[in-house]
Amino acid sequence: MTTGHRITVERSEDHVRVVHGGQVIADSTRPLVLRETGYPARYYLPPQDVRTDVLIPSETTTHCPFKGDASYWSLPDGPEDAVWAYPEPKEAVADIKDHYCFYETEVVDGR
Repeated sequence: MTTGHRITVERSEDHVRVVHGGQVIADSTRPLVLRETGYPARYYLPPQDVRTDVLIPSETTTHCPFKGDASYWSLPDGPEDAVWAYPEPKEAVADIKDHYCFYETEVVDGR
């Protein structure tokens, strides 16, 4: 890790939902929350809690030296590349493997 850079992954008790175009795309009471220096906290949702059938695969990929290579999906009728996951994350964040992260999430119930 770079000096001063930190990443943590923890189980959250928050109820997180993603709604797009009036349609619930994801709804989870068992998200992981990833906190990374310099970035907002992000929820990573298990695939069982995501409507993967409506996600549109993208050719976009990115590389993070701390998390690994990310794959992206778009939502129906946009926005593009609004969802990502790390199929083979770095060991330090292995818990997020195959969990989906959305730019726009709503905390329905923060406990």
